[in-house]
Amino acid sequence: MATFQLQALAAGARGGKGNPTAGFEKVQLGDGDFQGHEYSSGVWQFEGYGYVPSGTSGVSVMQIHNPEGDAHGTVLMLHVYDGVLRFYSGAAVEDGMYDRWFRLNVVHDVGASTVAVYVDGKKRFSTRVIPSSSYYFKFGVYMQHHDQSACMESRWTNVTLYTKQASTR
Repeated sequence: MATFQLQALAAGARGGKGNPTAGFEKVQLGDGDFQGHEYSSGVWQFEGYGYVPSGTSGVSVMQIHNPEGDAHGTVLMLHVYDGVLRFYSGAAVEDGMYDRWFRLNVVHDVGASTVAVYVDGKKRFSTRVIPSSSYYFKFGVYMQHHDQSACMESRWTNVTLYTKQASTR
């Protein structure tokens, strides 16, 4: 059995190029509890270290949700199909997701209606999203509508939320 040890530097110690958390403030969570952390303005960021075992397919591992009752339930879903991380079932975000720990950062600029996805500190995808009255992050493993595997799993550690006020231009 393999043992995985992860070390995450504090946000202030990361610095440098390719650091998506630069300029953000950490949001205090009680025991990793995201409940009650809906947001409606500013720039918000999810950061987590994830692991998807080989064979897991047809799952969403990270999402940005809208409030219940909105025309669209989500503005972002990151799915894994056959080891490829995808924006919903479409654009490939990152290949080779199986059997490795990866750092996932998702930055949502509410005012600009944009989302950017970073894998291991490298920007891999960005898009405009449909505006909504509020949003919240989810992560884990959620079965999707096609190409599901018999066993589905994702593991997460060191999950953190960050926020900053949008810059005025």
